[in-house]
Amino acid sequence: MSLYQLTAKELHRKLCNKECSAREVTESVLGRIDACEERVGAYVTLDREGALAAAGEVDKKIAAGEAIGPLAGIPVAVKDNICTKDVLTTCSSRMLYNFRPPYDATVVERLRSAGYVMTGKANMDEFAMGSSTETSYFKKTANPHDLARVPGGSSGGSAAAVAAGEAVLSLGSDTGGSIRQPASLCGVIGLKPTYGSVSRYGLVAFASSLDQIGPFGRCVEDVAALYGVICGKDPMDATTARRDYPDFAAALKGDVKGLRIGIPKEYFGPGVDPEVKELVYAALKELESAGAVLRELSLPGTDHALSAYYIISSAEASSNLARFDGVKYGFRAEEYDGLTDMYEKTRSQGFGDEVQRRIMLGTFVLSSGYYDAYYNKAKLFQKALRAEFADAFQDCDLIATPTSPTVAFRLGENTGDPLKMYAADICTVTVNIAGLPGLSVPCGLSQGLPVGMQLIGPRFSEQRLFDAAYGFQTIRGGSLCGIPALA
Repeated sequence: MSLYQLTAKELHRKLCNKECSAREVTESVLGRIDACEERVGAYVTLDREGALAAAGEVDKKIAAGEAIGPLAGIPVAVKDNICTKDVLTTCSSRMLYNFRPPYDATVVERLRSAGYVMTGKANMDEFAMGSSTETSYFKKTANPHDLARVPGGSSGGSAAAVAAGEAVLSLGSDTGGSIRQPASLCGVIGLKPTYGSVSRYGLVAFASSLDQIGPFGRCVEDVAALYGVICGKDPMDATTARRDYPDFAAALKGDVKGLRIGIPKEYFGPGVDPEVKELVYAALKELESAGAVLRELSLPGTDHALSAYYIISSAEASSNLARFDGVKYGFRAEEYDGLTDMYEKTRSQGFGDEVQRRIMLGTFVLSSGYYDAYYNKAKLFQKALRAEFADAFQDCDLIATPTSPTVAFRLGENTGDPLKMYAADICTVTVNIAGLPGLSVPCGLSQGLPVGMQLIGPRFSEQRLFDAAYGFQTIRGGSLCGIPALA
């Protein structure tokens, strides 16, 4: 078995036992990238030199007899909307095609301190707006399980890199399902953390009240370890919570006996593929056989969640993206007549259709006469949905749903129908609106394509989510994710 096929947990053990070097691990992953990146398209920017240099530093520590952490020497892909000092951070947009940040995002700083190896910046939907990674200005990313299908979005490059073995772990961002949905479609594990548990400093903002950075991996232990490195209070982000976080990976328990799992009927209704429902129900029955208790419940607010999400997220995007005007950095139109014309042409040429669509929608719902009718009502709904989830968690410990209503659709299949594309987020947006943690774990194959089960918990219940997922992973024989052959 090649080194790129191993999990971070397995590689850490080999590194500590000096069975391989960090450079050998990195070269194995870079070799895998060389072999399949042309077909997958997971990366916007590769950083071979930086990756090998970081691996060399880890090898020096090992040679000196120093102890290394669980992520030291582990190749990680970083979504291209997370700032990396002196390395291109484009948000997969023409608007930032040449932007090299002068600083690292807080999560990147923490990973550097942990000794990680950054392989490069992962492709994404432009400014994280999309559900298929087809709105990227630079390229389309393919699903490693079927190269004619999408990997999901907006963190499709991050999910595809891990699924294809082009990275051992990766970071994505999740505004309405952008970690969990591609994790489901690519057959890997993805965590959207509790809002405020991970710093957003250095994350190029889409919707500030919904965005959250989170990890992808091929086993629960790896995802727990990566989350443990990036979470925590950050003085650079006032929205981060001041609290103690456990060693998530070390505290993992596989016993699900007595775990109360709620099954909301709204997530298993029309619009969800029958085979997807069947596979999720089968996974839940396996957990029940291991001692979990299944309880049916209702979350009626779900019916309005998609509308509220696109109002809130588009309104915040309209405000956040106003800074991209061609004045200080990024793209600027070549021909213009005066300042106003430069603004208009720069933004028209620099932003793609989907970004412009959401800016226009957001500007409309924030405008005079419409703010109360749309945006204010959506924020009131957000408060009501949080209360609805809080009530549900009085009777259950976790909630389980499908992650995506369907398996991966074909490239180009939904690009002409924005509403159909938006519907791909129906199972995930509620988690962001309510600020809760959500974890997608693979639970089977439909038509040969991965299906994900989403586990949702109360705020700051990530350990509970990891324990439930670890229990399911144990039931399934210790493995949930495999690397496809890329036929």
